[in-house]
Amino acid sequence: MVQPLGYLPESASQTAGPYVHIGCTPNFVGIHGIYAQDLGAAPFPKDAPGQRITLTGVVRDGVGKALNDVMVEFWQADADGKYGPGAQGFARRASNFETGEWELTTVKPGAVGNMAPHIGVWIVARGINIGLQTRLYFEGDDHSKDPLLTRLEHQNRRQTLIAKDTGNGTFRFDIQLQGEGETVFLDM
Repeated sequence: MVQPLGYLPESASQTAGPYVHIGCTPNFVGIHGIYAQDLGAAPFPKDAPGQRITLTGVVRDGVGKALNDVMVEFWQADADGKYGPGAQGFARRASNFETGEWELTTVKPGAVGNMAPHIGVWIVARGINIGLQTRLYFEGDDHSKDPLLTRLEHQNRRQTLIAKDTGNGTFRFDIQLQGEGETVFLDM
């Protein structure tokens, strides 16, 4: 039996709110002097070997509106498909407050074992109580043996994990939180 607690009102639920940018990307929001550059500003040094690529995208809500207060984190292997010392592979990007667009310049990851080249993606924003995880794969790569993509229950949704090649080393990866075209999210 649930005990009535009429004298203790429920507190507001907590989400990332606008504070995620202040704490995680202070330079991005104009708070300078805490870090020389925000943590995750560059996933690899500029001289890291491999093909330099640019990823762009937006995170859309259930009605297709681009969210303008999103923070996206990326985790990836280096061009040889390796994680570890000298292969940082971590980046953090905040979306543009007016357009909702985020952008990341990195090195295209190599295949890791039998997994196709991919980047782990974590999304947090106002209204998201628990960060959402997904993966970003690349159009044009062989995905036929990737253990995650081949085991998706709904194969018709696998295209939601594929970044589109827009030319000149640029890939587009839009994330749909819910509704038609909802991105596949992972419980990891």
